[in-house]
Amino acid sequence: MKTTPEINPDSQDVAALQAMVRQLMAEQQVKEEQWKQERQTLLEQFKLAIDRQFAKRAEALKPYDEAQGDLFNEAEHEAHSAEQEKVATTTSTNKPRGKRKPLSKELPRERIVLDLDEEEKHCACCQHPLHKIGEDCSEKLEFTPAVLKVLEYVRPKYSCRRCEKEAESVTISQKPVPASLIPKSFATESLLANIILGKYQYALPLYRQETLFKQSGIELSRTTMARWVMQASKHFIPLYQALHEHLLGQVVIHADETPLNVLKENKQCYMWVYCSGADSPSATLEGTKNIVLFDYQNSRARACPAAFLGKYGGYLQTDGYQAYDGLTQVKHLGCLAHARRKFMDAKRLQGKGKTGKADVALAKIQKLYALETRLKGLSAEERLAERQKLARPMLDDLYQWLTSQMVVASSQLGKAIKYTVGQWPKLQRYVEDGHLSIDNNRAERAIKPLVIGRKNWLFADTPKGADASAMLYSIIETAKANGLIMYDYLVKCMEELAQPEPDIDSLLPWNFSH
Repeated sequence: MKTTPEINPDSQDVAALQAMVRQLMAEQQVKEEQWKQERQTLLEQFKLAIDRQFAKRAEALKPYDEAQGDLFNEAEHEAHSAEQEKVATTTSTNKPRGKRKPLSKELPRERIVLDLDEEEKHCACCQHPLHKIGEDCSEKLEFTPAVLKVLEYVRPKYSCRRCEKEAESVTISQKPVPASLIPKSFATESLLANIILGKYQYALPLYRQETLFKQSGIELSRTTMARWVMQASKHFIPLYQALHEHLLGQVVIHADETPLNVLKENKQCYMWVYCSGADSPSATLEGTKNIVLFDYQNSRARACPAAFLGKYGGYLQTDGYQAYDGLTQVKHLGCLAHARRKFMDAKRLQGKGKTGKADVALAKIQKLYALETRLKGLSAEERLAERQKLARPMLDDLYQWLTSQMVVASSQLGKAIKYTVGQWPKLQRYVEDGHLSIDNNRAERAIKPLVIGRKNWLFADTPKGADASAMLYSIIETAKANGLIMYDYLVKCMEELAQPEPDIDSLLPWNFSH
């Protein structure tokens, strides 16, 4: 900023005085503009914070044609909305009840016949015997709490009487102790599976499980269960390593991270997730595998993904966190869902019923998502061809619109545009291969079970406990993504891993058969 010229008060140089006044006014005007922008930014941040705290978090958008029409027919749209609201208030809100689905035929059944007594099987008028003309049948679902029982392993010992008399040493014959995941412990694989699933699938902390066992008359402390969980997790290391090797062979890996409080660490720790494929077998492309692996680290530095990924040179899809940018051997993909959320924030600041530039951006993004919806179920080759033909022009149109907008950089809309343009090379790369995704929602959904569980069990006590959680979350979420029955899979894995030489290949979810 220019310094104010010094003027002699006794000077009669009117021109110099006028120049000084103009400069001071210009400086004041610049400051006022800055104050206005700062005030507007603060107001937007405050309004957005209130909206995030109390408003619905749905990201659903209108179909493109409907949203695009609203931009140019705002008055008609508002009138139509008001009319619809008026009609809604005068009509009944009662919804027809849906038809109840029948109970599964595979469930065990107990037939209970509610028949008349023998004296009731005569006509009340003439006392003639009644005959059966049919029957009514209804179903109710009975729940039996978990049954606990003690398995007593009795191993008779045998010896030879003749050898007892003649030989100095006697050979005793006896069946060996069955292999157990945790030797010298009374925990069976079924009990361990129940405890592990309780915490890592159903977010039930160990202290709550302790209470449930106590209600069944079993004194099983959370300390004992925690020790069992950590011991069991170590046996899954070979399976985790096999899954890691398969993950590094996939075309694309999705990555994300979330904070994790570890009491014995004096700094912020993180749980990283790396996954491939889809959330379920039905949505998986041919040639890809559904894998979810968690990795505990005590930092959020670039060294963490670098160590996990090693020499992996495929596609890596993330949310734009800068630590991934240093991984030069991978081809980076961005997340269009993150860009869309920023425009959603800008839209919320427009006010209810208002339309503006944020709606234009969202409508263009919605077209891209609508195309991806139509491409579901197609092969990777078909998706690639359709993306090159249809998605590429849409992306070019969106980028041209973004770069032509004149907005305040500090506003929410300005931030959304800046983020999207800055991430553009990564955002539009998904059209290069049919295996790639338009966003990183795969990783966000994969990490959600841990986030939900963290709200209940709050923290890990030690780094070893965090490593155990990462191991077991990995096994459970990978099996879930492959459509397996979790209890059966965990029991089978622990029975096999208890053997001296377990068959790891048979425990891979896509090879598993019960």
